[in-house]
Amino acid sequence: MPSSNYERLIQLAEEVFAVKNDPDQLDVDQEVISRLQKMHPSTVSEYDDGNGPVAWLLLITTTNDLMERFLGKEISEKELFDLTPIQTKYDALYLCSALVLEEYRRKGIVNQLALAAIENIRNDHPVKSLFVWPFSKEGDLAAEKIARLVSLPLYKR
Repeated sequence: MPSSNYERLIQLAEEVFAVKNDPDQLDVDQEVISRLQKMHPSTVSEYDDGNGPVAWLLLITTTNDLMERFLGKEISEKELFDLTPIQTKYDALYLCSALVLEEYRRKGIVNQLALAAIENIRNDHPVKSLFVWPFSKEGDLAAEKIARLVSLPLYKR
């Protein structure tokens, strides 16, 4: 019996990020998602084709100071998340992860999710920069395209 889209996305996340083997990465669970949504409801997005999710996008709203510390490898991804205050003005946005099931790739789904999420976040916060820790060539290219589309500088770890 084929796995559900949801189960396939979970498996893809484990394959791409191998988060269980890296204590510096953010291990996303329901508690993390709840805290992200308190930071801003648009930090978590999904695209559902009617048969369950086929793409997930996770953004972390944060501050320029924490972005600089993360880019300088002073803090880990997990610490970036833990140290980011809730209920503040966010001026940096971390492109944390984007996952798309293989048969849905190269259709612009991540760009659509990212543009909508970033626009919603920018309506509430003075976001001045994006940053990313790319795990794949595709992720790197997607981050560069998103930054161009929203006219924000992109910084890479």
